[in-house]
Amino acid sequence: METIKVVAKGRYIRQSPYKVRLVLDLLRNEPVVEAINILKFTKRRAAEEILKILNSAVSNAENNFGLSVEKLYIVTAVADEGPTLKRFRPRARGRASRINKRMCHVTIELAEVEG
Repeated sequence: METIKVVAKGRYIRQSPYKVRLVLDLLRNEPVVEAINILKFTKRRAAEEILKILNSAVSNAENNFGLSVEKLYIVTAVADEGPTLKRFRPRARGRASRINKRMCHVTIELAEVEG
Protein backbone atom coordinates (compact mmCIF):
# COMPACT_ATOMS: atom_id res chain seq x y z
CA MET A 1 0.00 0.00 0.00
CA GLU A 2 1.29 3.43 -0.95
CA THR A 3 1.33 6.20 1.65
CA ILE A 4 -0.69 9.32 0.95
CA LYS A 5 1.33 12.54 1.06
CA VAL A 6 -0.46 15.81 1.63
CA VAL A 7 1.17 19.07 0.52
CA ALA A 8 0.54 22.72 1.42
CA LYS A 9 2.52 25.64 0.02
CA GLY A 10 2.95 29.21 1.16
CA ARG A 11 4.28 31.45 -1.56
CA TYR A 12 5.82 34.94 -1.55
CA ILE A 13 6.48 35.07 2.19
CA ARG A 14 8.24 38.33 2.96
CA GLN A 15 11.14 36.88 4.91
CA SER A 16 14.48 35.50 3.83
CA PRO A 17 14.65 31.73 3.29
CA TYR A 18 17.57 31.49 5.71
CA LYS A 19 15.46 32.76 8.63
CA VAL A 20 12.51 30.55 7.71
CA ARG A 21 14.75 27.45 7.46
CA LEU A 22 15.89 27.98 11.05
CA VAL A 23 12.31 27.36 12.20
CA LEU A 24 11.62 24.57 9.69
CA ASP A 25 14.65 22.64 10.99
CA LEU A 26 12.83 22.27 14.32
CA LEU A 27 9.82 20.60 12.67
CA ARG A 28 11.12 17.89 10.33
CA ASN A 29 10.05 14.31 11.22
CA GLU A 30 7.88 15.57 14.09
CA PRO A 31 4.25 14.57 14.67
CA VAL A 32 1.86 17.36 13.64
CA VAL A 33 0.49 17.87 17.16
CA GLU A 34 4.03 18.31 18.50
CA ALA A 35 5.01 20.62 15.60
CA ILE A 36 2.05 22.92 16.25
CA ASN A 37 3.10 23.10 19.90
CA ILE A 38 6.68 23.96 18.92
CA LEU A 39 5.52 26.73 16.57
CA LYS A 40 3.25 28.32 19.18
CA PHE A 41 6.19 28.75 21.56
CA THR A 42 8.87 29.73 19.03
CA LYS A 43 9.72 33.42 19.27
CA ARG A 44 10.51 33.96 15.59
CA ARG A 45 8.37 35.83 13.09
CA ALA A 46 8.61 32.95 10.61
CA ALA A 47 6.83 30.63 13.06
CA GLU A 48 3.55 32.49 12.58
CA GLU A 49 3.58 32.04 8.78
CA ILE A 50 4.68 28.41 9.02
CA LEU A 51 1.86 27.68 11.48
CA LYS A 52 -0.66 28.95 8.91
CA ILE A 53 0.80 26.68 6.22
CA LEU A 54 0.89 23.69 8.59
CA ASN A 55 -2.75 24.23 9.56
CA SER A 56 -3.62 24.39 5.86
CA ALA A 57 -1.84 21.06 5.26
CA VAL A 58 -3.67 19.47 8.20
CA SER A 59 -7.06 20.64 6.94
CA ASN A 60 -6.18 19.37 3.44
CA ALA A 61 -5.40 15.96 4.95
CA GLU A 62 -8.65 15.88 6.96
CA ASN A 63 -11.05 17.18 4.33
CA ASN A 64 -9.57 15.85 1.08
CA PHE A 65 -8.15 12.50 2.21
CA GLY A 66 -9.97 11.72 5.49
CA LEU A 67 -6.74 11.26 7.46
CA SER A 68 -6.51 11.48 11.25
CA VAL A 69 -4.56 14.40 12.73
CA GLU A 70 -3.06 12.28 15.52
CA LYS A 71 -1.39 9.97 12.97
CA LEU A 72 0.12 12.70 10.76
CA TYR A 73 3.78 13.69 10.80
CA ILE A 74 5.90 16.13 8.80
CA VAL A 75 7.86 14.39 6.03
CA THR A 76 9.45 17.42 4.36
CA ALA A 77 9.58 21.10 5.22
CA VAL A 78 11.41 23.25 2.67
CA ALA A 79 11.95 27.00 2.17
CA ASP A 80 12.97 27.86 -1.39
CA GLU A 81 14.20 31.20 -2.68
CA GLY A 82 11.50 33.49 -4.07
CA PRO A 83 11.82 36.75 -5.97
CA THR A 84 13.88 39.55 -4.44
CA LEU A 85 12.67 43.15 -4.17
CA LYS A 86 15.56 45.53 -4.87
CA ARG A 87 15.51 48.84 -3.02
CA PHE A 88 18.08 51.62 -2.68
CA ARG A 89 19.20 53.57 0.37
CA PRO A 90 21.06 56.89 0.18
CA ARG A 91 24.62 56.77 1.48
CA ALA A 92 27.40 59.25 2.13
CA ARG A 93 28.82 61.49 -0.65
CA GLY A 94 25.81 61.19 -2.94
CA ARG A 95 26.03 57.45 -3.40
CA ALA A 96 23.38 54.78 -3.01
CA SER A 97 23.59 51.18 -1.84
CA ARG A 98 21.22 48.39 -2.72
CA ILE A 99 19.00 46.62 -0.19
CA ASN A 100 17.67 43.18 -1.09
CA LYS A 101 14.30 42.33 0.42
CA ARG A 102 14.11 38.59 0.02
CA MET A 103 11.06 36.36 -0.24
CA CYS A 104 10.60 32.62 0.01
CA HIS A 105 8.24 29.81 -0.89
CA VAL A 106 7.53 27.29 1.89
CA THR A 107 6.42 23.72 1.16
CA ILE A 108 5.22 21.37 3.91
CA GLU A 109 4.48 17.72 3.18
CA LEU A 110 2.61 15.46 5.61
CA ALA A 111 2.13 11.69 5.68
CA GLU A 112 0.36 9.22 7.93
CA VAL A 113 2.33 7.00 10.32
CA GLU A 114 2.45 3.38 9.16
CA GLY A 115 0.89 0.77 11.39
